[in-house]
Formats: sequence, structure tokens, C-alpha cells
Amino acid sequence: MKQVVQNYKSGELAVLDVPVPGCKPGGVLVRTAYSLISTGTELMKVSEAGMSMLGKARSRPDQVAKVMQSVATNGVPATYRKVMGKLDSYTPLGYSLCGVVEQVGAGVDDVKVGDLVACAGNEHALHAELNWVPKNLYTPVPDGLAPRHAAFGTVGSIAMQGVRQGEPQLGEVALVIGLGLIGQLVVQLLTAAGVRVVGADPDPTRCELAERLGAAACGDPASTAVEAAVAELTGGHGVDQVFLAAGGGSNQPVELAARLCRDRGRVVDIGKCRLDLPWNAYYEKELDVRFSRSYGPGRYDPAYELEGRDYPIGYVRWTERRNLACFLDLLARGSVDVEPLVSHVADFDDAVETYQSLKDGDLKAVAVLFRYPEQAEEQGESAAPEVSVPEVRRTGTTVAPARSAKTPVRLAFVGAGNYATSMLLPHLDRREGVELSTVVTTTALSAANAQRKFGFAEATTDLDAVLGDKSIDAVFVVTRHSSHAELTRRALLAGKTVFVEKPLALTEDELAGVLAAVEESGNDRLQVGFNRRFAPLLQEARKRFGARTGPASLRYLVNAGKLQHGSWYLQQGAEGSRFAGEGGHFIDTASWLLDADPVSVYATAAPGNEDLQVVLRYPDGSTATISYVTTGAAGFPKETLDLIADGKVLRLDDFVRASVYSDGTVGRKQWVSSRLPKARDKGQNAELAAFIKAVRTGGPMPVPLESLVATTSATLAVQAGLVGGAPATLARAR
Repeated sequence: MKQVVQNYKSGELAVLDVPVPGCKPGGVLVRTAYSLISTGTELMKVSEAGMSMLGKARSRPDQVAKVMQSVATNGVPATYRKVMGKLDSYTPLGYSLCGVVEQVGAGVDDVKVGDLVACAGNEHALHAELNWVPKNLYTPVPDGLAPRHAAFGTVGSIAMQGVRQGEPQLGEVALVIGLGLIGQLVVQLLTAAGVRVVGADPDPTRCELAERLGAAACGDPASTAVEAAVAELTGGHGVDQVFLAAGGGSNQPVELAARLCRDRGRVVDIGKCRLDLPWNAYYEKELDVRFSRSYGPGRYDPAYELEGRDYPIGYVRWTERRNLACFLDLLARGSVDVEPLVSHVADFDDAVETYQSLKDGDLKAVAVLFRYPEQAEEQGESAAPEVSVPEVRRTGTTVAPARSAKTPVRLAFVGAGNYATSMLLPHLDRREGVELSTVVTTTALSAANAQRKFGFAEATTDLDAVLGDKSIDAVFVVTRHSSHAELTRRALLAGKTVFVEKPLALTEDELAGVLAAVEESGNDRLQVGFNRRFAPLLQEARKRFGARTGPASLRYLVNAGKLQHGSWYLQQGAEGSRFAGEGGHFIDTASWLLDADPVSVYATAAPGNEDLQVVLRYPDGSTATISYVTTGAAGFPKETLDLIADGKVLRLDDFVRASVYSDGTVGRKQWVSSRLPKARDKGQNAELAAFIKAVRTGGPMPVPLESLVATTSATLAVQAGLVGGAPATLARAR
């Protein structure tokens, strides 16, 4: 299928051939009939992409702050790879469309194949021939409403949420500053609610359009016309609400709002304009400044948008989806008219030229629609306890054939998210003797990006075809945590060697399912991405520490920090706790250093936060204490470790510096480039080298399966310990 994309680094726009997205449960696959270009938001993004790197940084200071924090946490090289990987990737455009349901996912019962729906979301309602859209981001189109009009649903919801934030009453007077696409819709919604509207925009054609659509008067904000109209309509008191629907760097809109608003009036920011509030003016009138967040309640909440959990109507009357349905109803009843806003309708194949004309100013438009293949249009118009560590059982000895040195190891990747593209694939795409065969994702564009950047021979959304391809030697599972166990199980049954990122499983049942696949197939060729034991600095420190004769005490401080709002790690109901997702890293490292698997786990947490203390006990009496904290200082190193035994101390400082102390002497190894302040190597490259070697030679996997299972069981036992409040014994199954 085809999709409009942009490279944020170079500014390149393209209509790209990408795989068809999969139809996941909880949503529908929609064939697009019309999609709407947001001439404000999208053109701002297109313009930013054409800036220099310095210009991009100046336009997004919030992103610069994130980069600096990443440098402090992960070092310059890892941060550089991550940032450049994101910049030099194709990103999607679009967030408002109408189309026909082509496939219905499990759990969806409110629409059927052939139904016409309006869709929202900058990750789901894209300028693409097909989109997968979750349940709360689509709504059926009322009978008789044209698809080209229903494609306005998302921007209509944005305007509607802004109007709701202003709480207009019958007979009031409002000022709308900025008469672009959103402003024109705000004018009509206010008029439909019985509010008299004055508009302000320097473009006279937009002022004339707003007056035709219901505004009482409009004019240039720099003239006296707007002020005179407000004075006449309000008897000199000022407007009840001001809606800021303008963009740009001028502070004129907020100053005009203060001047023309009545005492204790409301100012609602819908657009992205400068907001240097003149303190005296806003204080003296005690103005109520409000912000309108996108389409309405539910926006940026993954439980609502991705998992389909609706808010009770008694508590949240107008959600994203209910706003979308309400706007379509107003369109169907003629209370709002979007046809006069359509300045241009372009064929989808002409998308690049259309964007360029808008950017260059050759095409002056309020709203532009992309029209997709005629067939879609025609269809639309007509329609604690003791925790058992599972025993690893094999049906026989696993024999993996050795490969000729001249025969490349063919790899498939299931998932191509940030970790895969920044920490794994850069170590594989130029490795001699490795062929990147196929990348599989449910989101078409991420597969296409990975194919372009790393040279995969094929990009697809068909996992079954990959698992059935006998020429593929190994499968990497680098998806969200909740899918790891099932994908690993399927790949093992298909006879593939598997590299799965941590965690291997989120529940004991999932772990049992993986081991059942090992027993059924006799295939135990499995590696979990516990990379820290492969870190060269830690390997050297362990070597310098040497053998020990007595029990050891290990302390591991993980300064994990707070997650950003919206991170999928916060979806604990679906993806497990944060520690369940990454705690295996630290348990595996401790067990490797102590050369044993834990026999018990005790975990405790402070009430009301995510800080954990995990104590592991080992057969020889050694203990490992892992302090996993989220409330520490961001500037403090992320990982520090001390191993103490036999009068010796091994110290690791965030994979930048390691020291071994013994009998008053100190041996140090410090990897700090003369040009780079910090250079961390957490072992991914060495881990991948060991994995590829095992696949090529047919030799043992880098980490025994029994160790992977023990680490996973210990990680799962942490939650059991938190619930039970007592140590969980890790009893070996018999």
C-alpha cells in the first residue's frame, strides 16, 4: 500500500510503498476514502523539517532538554545514535480521515466490514491507503453524510473541545482570533450554540468566509474594526470568551484578548501561539486562561486510546469518541457546513506536489483533502509464597547444523521500535556474514523505515510467512513486553533460533508456555537480551576480581528515574510492571557475577511509589540487593554496582569506570574518550556476536536456558513478594 511520509532530518516528502498494517484486536482496518490535510499543524511540521539542525533545536526546546537528559544518563554515543535514528526516519503525516471498514479485529462489535467510519489520531488516521484504528478513535458515519465531509471529524473534534472549554452560554459574545481551519469551525460551533461571534484575522478572504458561515463581524486585528464590533455587540463591556486559534510567534493575540475581554472573562488557547501574558492586563480583569487539549478527554491516555477503555458517561460526558460522533451529527443535520472550507481536492498520488504547493504558498487554502482510489469512494457513498522455577525439559538433544563460513546467517526481526533500531540493528547491518532478511511489524511505516535504514531484503506485516520461511535461521523478537512469550513460543515451534528482548515472560503461565514449546519441539535455541553480562568493562572487572572462596555481598543501585507521560511502560495492566519489564537485566547480572541462580527473593516497596528493594539469596550464602528507584536525581549515574568478598571489592560506575580493590591495592580500568565525556558499552555488540556465532556454528547458546528461566522466575517472584510481604522461595520443579 502507499503512505505519505516525511524524513524529519532532510525534509524529504514521499509517497512510500509500505506493508499493509495488521488488524489487531480491539480495532478495525480501514481503507481510506478521504483524508484531510491540517493546513496549520501539518504545515508547521513540514516547515520544521526543512530547517537546519539549529533551527530544529530552537523550534523544539522541549526535545533539546530530553536529549541533554539522555546524554547525562546514556552518554553521547548512545544518545547520538538514538537521536539520529529518530531524525533520519520516515515519519507519518495526517490525523483525520474517513474510510470503509475492511477488516474487524477481535473484541469489536459496533461496526462491520463495509461500514463507513470517521477516524482520528496522529498514529492511526494517517495519509495512507489502509490504517488500523483502535475502537475509541473511530465512529460510524451517519447515513447521508458524504465521506469528504466526514473526513473533517478530527479537526472538528479539536474545535469542539475548545468551544466546550469556553463554556459558552446562549446570548453571549465571543471573539475568535485566527480564522484558519480550526477558527472557521469554532465560529460555526459557537453560532450553532447561540453565541454571537466576532472574528479576527489579517487575511480578508478568511474574514469574508467566516462572516458567510455565521460570524457577526470580522476584521484585521491591527485595525479598529474588530474593537468597534466588540464594543457595539457588548455595550462596551467586552466579550465573554476569547478563543485563540492562531499560530506563529507574535504575542498580539494574547494582548488583543486582554484588551477586548470583559471583566472575569475566559481566554481559551486552542492553537499554538505565543503566550507571554501581560500580567497587569490579565490580573486587573482576573481573566480565566484555559487550555484545550486536542480532541477531548482520553487524548494521550493509552488505556483509552489503545486499550479501548471508555470513561463512564456520568463522569466524563464528552470524550474523544463522543466529540467525534457529536461533530459528525452536527454535519449530518446541517448545523455545521464544511464544504465552503474545502479549497482543494488532490489525488492521493499527488500528495508530495500538494504539500510543496502549500509550503511554497502557491496553493492558498483553508482545507485540502486527499482523494483515494475511486472504489473506496463509491463504497463509502453507498455505505510469595513459594514460586516454582519450571524445569527445562527437552524431547532430545538439540542439534543445530553448523553453517559454512561463506553462507550468511539470515535474520528476521519481529518489531522495529526504538530499542531495535538504536541498540541492536546498528550492530548487525554491516556485520560480515549476516543477512537481514525480513522485518515484520504491525505498523507498516516502521517496517519500511527499518528496511530503508538497515537494508532488510523485505518488509511485511505477515508473521506466519516469516515463520514458515525455512531459509531464515534466527528470529529476533523485539516487540512490546506483552507479546514476547507468545511470539517466542511460535518461533520455537517453527524451528527457529530465537533472540527475544527482555522480558521472556510476564507471568508464570507465559513462561510455562515457552517451556512447553521447547519440550514439544526439542528446540531450545533461545537467548534473552540480558546484555550486561557481555559488557567488556564488566567482563574485565570480573576477571581482575578473580575467583572467590567465601560468600559475597552484592549491591546494585538502579537510578531508573521517572517515566515520561504517555510511555507504554506505564500500561501495567497490559505490559506488566516496570520492574517486570527490565528487572531481569539486573538479576541476570548479579547471578552471572555470583556464578549461581538465586534460591529466594524478598521484595519490599515504599507505599505510593515505584521504589523497590529486592534481596536475592544464593546457594552458598551470597546475597544481592537491588535497589530499583525512580525518585533519585536525574544527574546521578543510572547504574552503580559493588561486589564484596574475600577482602576484595569490585566497583562498577555506570559502565564508564570499573575498579577492583584488594589488600590496599587498586586496579582500575577506565574507558573515557579524550573527545567524548562518557562512552558506555553495555554489551549489546558482544552479546550479538556471541549469538550469531552460536547460530553459525551450531554450538551452545551464549547463556544456558536453565539460567534464563531462573532469572525470569526470580523477576516474576518480585511481584509475589510484594503481595505476600514475605520471601518467596524459588523451588526447582521436579
